[in-house]
Amino acid sequence: MKFFSLPNQMTLLRILLTPVFLYLFLSSDPRLKQLSLAVLIFAAFTDWYDGWLARRWGYVTRWGAFFDPLADKVVTSATFLVYEYIGLVPGWTVWIIVVRDILITVLRSYAEYKGNPVDTSKLAKTKTFGQFVVMYYILLGYIGQSTPQLESQYGSIVNVFMNRTVIYTLMVVIAAITLWTGLVYIYDNRKIIRELFPISKKAAEAE
Repeated sequence: MKFFSLPNQMTLLRILLTPVFLYLFLSSDPRLKQLSLAVLIFAAFTDWYDGWLARRWGYVTRWGAFFDPLADKVVTSATFLVYEYIGLVPGWTVWIIVVRDILITVLRSYAEYKGNPVDTSKLAKTKTFGQFVVMYYILLGYIGQSTPQLESQYGSIVNVFMNRTVIYTLMVVIAAITLWTGLVYIYDNRKIIRELFPISKKAAEAE
């Protein structure tokens, strides 16, 4: 079955690695925190690798096209939520990211169920890439701050990474981009959305 193809297995692995990352990240042991970075890097590798496999061996499927961005949303949403939980990032920016991604995922799922699948746009892929960049940036700084050896040797660099103004600015920017891509998604697919959720027959037939 194509659902159990290797690319989809790698995508599923990325989702399963998310609670492992959260457990290691929230540990009080600096060594486990460092290991959480390795887990998240490996998750990113599976993202690249399953995409490469799908293109290289022709494993591109409708299910895979939906499942892969869903896995990205699970990883990013969980990571930003745990950042907010320990006070690293402003909560309102995180909830913009999480609510937008949940809303779009629900719409895509329902469209898929109704036989009107919607592909991920290049703009949305750019948004996801930006989320990952900010996510790793904060993680590197936090691990450096939480590791006495790194803090003593590279304290000035760590302080730059963990500057509150820098982090706040990055989160505001990525939240704004995330919100914008959500609005663009809804606008570009308004006809499909009207067919899925017709307010009235007249509204559904508009345009």
